[in-house]
Amino acid sequence: MKLESREDFVALMEDILQPLRPLYTPGRAGIVIGDTAAHYDQKAVLMEAFSRPLWALVPLFAGAPNTAGKGKVLDRSAQEWAQIVRSGLIHGTDPEHEEYWGDCKPFDQRFVEMAAISYGILYAPEVIWEPLSDEEKQHLVTYLNHINEYELPVCNWLMFAVLVNIALRSVGAEYRPDMLERYLNDCETFYLGDGWYQDGDSGQKDYYVSFALHFYNMIYADRCKEQDPERANLLQERACEFAKQFVTWFDEDGAAIPYGRSLTYRFSQVAFFSACVLTGLEPLPLPVMKGLIVRHLQDWLTYPIFDRDHVLTIGFGYPNLVMAERYNAPGSPYWAMKTFAILALPAEHPFWKAEAAPLPDLRGRHALPYADMYVYHYGNHTTGFVPGKYSPKGHGQLPAKYGKFAYDSGFGVSMAKSCYELHENCPDCMLAFVINDYTYVRRICEAYRILENGVYSRWSPYPGITVETTVIPNENGHVRTHRIHSEIACVAYDCGFAVSRDEERYQTDVKEGRAVAMNTFSCCEVSGNTTCRGEIINADPNTNLWQNKTVIPAVKYEIIVGESELTTSVAASFQRKKK
Repeated sequence: MKLESREDFVALMEDILQPLRPLYTPGRAGIVIGDTAAHYDQKAVLMEAFSRPLWALVPLFAGAPNTAGKGKVLDRSAQEWAQIVRSGLIHGTDPEHEEYWGDCKPFDQRFVEMAAISYGILYAPEVIWEPLSDEEKQHLVTYLNHINEYELPVCNWLMFAVLVNIALRSVGAEYRPDMLERYLNDCETFYLGDGWYQDGDSGQKDYYVSFALHFYNMIYADRCKEQDPERANLLQERACEFAKQFVTWFDEDGAAIPYGRSLTYRFSQVAFFSACVLTGLEPLPLPVMKGLIVRHLQDWLTYPIFDRDHVLTIGFGYPNLVMAERYNAPGSPYWAMKTFAILALPAEHPFWKAEAAPLPDLRGRHALPYADMYVYHYGNHTTGFVPGKYSPKGHGQLPAKYGKFAYDSGFGVSMAKSCYELHENCPDCMLAFVINDYTYVRRICEAYRILENGVYSRWSPYPGITVETTVIPNENGHVRTHRIHSEIACVAYDCGFAVSRDEERYQTDVKEGRAVAMNTFSCCEVSGNTTCRGEIINADPNTNLWQNKTVIPAVKYEIIVGESELTTSVAASFQRKKK
């Protein structure tokens, strides 16, 4: 799909959102997309489905031309969207209406969805706010202010309250300046260095740093630079620092490393750069950022991420509930629409005229100490090597999303279905210990360092077993060295990347101490330098995020009681399929 002009991007946005129109509730305060559940109540599910398309619709409204005395001039489709949005806001915040979104409580999902509504007030008040009656405005103000009355998780959620308060302030409505300052100061404690934050008390460094903390900080800086110039400048400087490191998470075809939670938000992976363009930051040349955004979207559009009605699904490269978090409701994937922040740019903005440029040459090593990651660019795929440090508190599949040795933009990553059978555990890029028929992987990271040439971690998969692992990437893949102290005799499988077995020319080769899986576009070979046996693990279908049928090449080691040292080499090559 051609993506050059604003019209091209509007057409893509419409293509994604139009299928939702017949699914709106009569009062337009919700969208009934599917029957799967999240941990929050159904009214919050409906509110979420209503709000997430706003991440694209608000920029659509904001980027419409202004006509003297007439305000924003919307085309027919945009006018229809505006009517839908206003109807939803009116009915969702009216306690007497049957589609009222419901009362709030501590840690409420409704607070998450208030961010997109605040985005609308900040960037398109002529469409979102001004047409409302005084009573309707008061209902909306009262509803949004609930975020100032209840406890929030100590993480990126604090920025939802920041957006609500600056949005209300921007239209002269009641807000809480004390809470605004408190939450801004609290978020400051998340900052680490080199532009990196951690996501609050979880300590995680994943896409929430880019599409949440930085995204909202850039909005704050853009909308509040007159009231708070010192903080605005600081936040913009940090975003520019971060961009130069975060760009290494992408490969030359636009795909990003599938790492961490909320991967079902898919092309929101590049939303940080859209926010940079929206707010006038150029940490990378404008043509480079455009090229990255364009290629990222085009790459995603080659995958079956929509259902037969062209509605976004829960999943990653295809519909997949195995990888979902407990907070993934049917409307959740539309967080991806954040990437359409660029639609707020007027038609004459240089972004639309810029030629999409390739990434700078990133081949080779990139140590990102504040991200707890070491990135290696191989030319046509990118691998992030991590120590497996993550919070024990989570929402599902934490060992798979944070605990593997490597995460690759081409090979993807596999999710466990159980810990009982090896083929159900799918421990790609893990050292998996099998004890009493159960599979144990890197669950507790006791210590770690990002080295000049790789990653070190000390971890335990099971009581009585301690492993010290050093992973060193090279131009062919990487080498893992494991020093193991075990009080238990058992077996362990050192596993490579998952390779699709549903492709032409798929084949495997197993020899003593070596296993290879390959197809027309990818190959992974795993070999050990001590006594071991090559194995091919037939992973359960629908466990890998990119490919729905895979095998995992591995070598099997006998683990003795006492001390042992294993060295495993993983060679990987990848060439993206052209679809």
